[in-house]
Amino acid sequence: MTIAIALIALLLVSLWFHFAGGWSLPPLASNWSDIDLTIGITLAITGLVFIAVVVFMAYAVYRFRYRRQGRSQYQPENKRLELWLTGFTAVGITAMLVPGLYVYSDIVTVPDDAHQVEVLAQQWSWQFRLPGDDGVLGKTDIKRIGPDNPFGIDPVDPMGQDDRLVVSNRLHLPLGKPVQVLLRSKDVLHDFYVPQFRNKMDAVPGIVSSLWFTPVELGEFEILCAELCGVGHFNMRGAVVVQPPQQYQQWLATLPTFAEGAATAANAGLSPQAREGESLAQSQGCLACHGFETSPLAPSWLGLYGKTESFSDGSERLVDDAYLIEAIVEPAASLVQGYTNVMPAYTALSELQLAAIIAYIKERGGDGAESGQPDTAPISPPPPQPKEPAAPDTELDGATLAQTKGCIACHSLDGRAGIGPSWLGLAGSERTLADGRVVVADDAYLRRAMLEPAAELVQGYQPLMPPMPLSDDEVQALIDYMKQLSP
Repeated sequence: MTIAIALIALLLVSLWFHFAGGWSLPPLASNWSDIDLTIGITLAITGLVFIAVVVFMAYAVYRFRYRRQGRSQYQPENKRLELWLTGFTAVGITAMLVPGLYVYSDIVTVPDDAHQVEVLAQQWSWQFRLPGDDGVLGKTDIKRIGPDNPFGIDPVDPMGQDDRLVVSNRLHLPLGKPVQVLLRSKDVLHDFYVPQFRNKMDAVPGIVSSLWFTPVELGEFEILCAELCGVGHFNMRGAVVVQPPQQYQQWLATLPTFAEGAATAANAGLSPQAREGESLAQSQGCLACHGFETSPLAPSWLGLYGKTESFSDGSERLVDDAYLIEAIVEPAASLVQGYTNVMPAYTALSELQLAAIIAYIKERGGDGAESGQPDTAPISPPPPQPKEPAAPDTELDGATLAQTKGCIACHSLDGRAGIGPSWLGLAGSERTLADGRVVVADDAYLRRAMLEPAAELVQGYQPLMPPMPLSDDEVQALIDYMKQLSP
């Protein structure tokens, strides 16, 4: 009896807490009423089920309480009860699903006058892209994403040149104008959620999802990630600022376009595609062996495109796009005269990345057919370059230098075998040289290995590394980075 009374009391307190709580939210988006109606229907159905279950539990506890003279009855099944329960469950689930499908259809059916905003999610921040004067967002490809192109915008698409980029976590929207939100993710599953707007949508890697709404109230509202996306999930927050259309246009005019950003960061007049190729050439270590000066390791890229190259088998071939793709993907297929087969095959590069590297070779190195470059590159080491001391107020980063100088093209960072010894555990270890001597890889040895690599050749490796034109500060930064890779 006591338990039955406690259950009924718990039910009454829950109902009072709900009706006295004032849980309704203010209308802040155009489709808030349909979403709230769906939530209300779901809450009403589940509330009725909750009431029925608690009342039945209280009745069962009281009706079938223990009695000394009582005797329980075994009833294995009750078809009538099963039919009633199945019917009520089917009606309840249908009543919850149908309104939800209607609202979802409304969310993904975008009005014709809606303007687009792209939301790019990554661990653990939000970035935004808005169309320029043409009102159309340019084409993107995730393979083009890089430090200078965080959205992966196609540099040759004219529609993307005037796209406005917001690299902060604050998005401005005009009051009373429908907006379609296009969601992309760079890494893992995220979820764009503004609680006051009542709707949210997942950002899934590899696809573009969308939703729409019309802001109807001025103010600033918080953006949350509603999908657990890693250790920084709690801090993945942003803000939507809804303001009058005139103020929104003023804010939009202050944003840089993709073309302006590319022009600002342009190096030596390179196109955006060629600048992507430059970043790839640095990150993949291409410039360590090739570059735009003579090198004993690989042909120079200076004047390479358009020239007639001579090969070790006596044949000749015009250096065009097809040849360069083959030379990158299958470097052993055609060996240039005077060079050995030391280049690994870069089979993981996409067509876009290959095109970017070729564009960089063409624009940075010039046209060999017009510049009169010799058909074969000399194989003697380049003359020593003067060392320029780094600025005293500039802090050098060894990891960055290892990429920009191309060290990681021959030296791995994870212990794997390469053209040169791996840097993992190198600093402080004992090394056996080609002449049989055993030396300790201390600071002095590492410095000599960079500036005079042929003087103390490690056993099992070929004398392929050219003397590196590094300043003292750059050498020390690389040594410090090697020490970080050692236990």
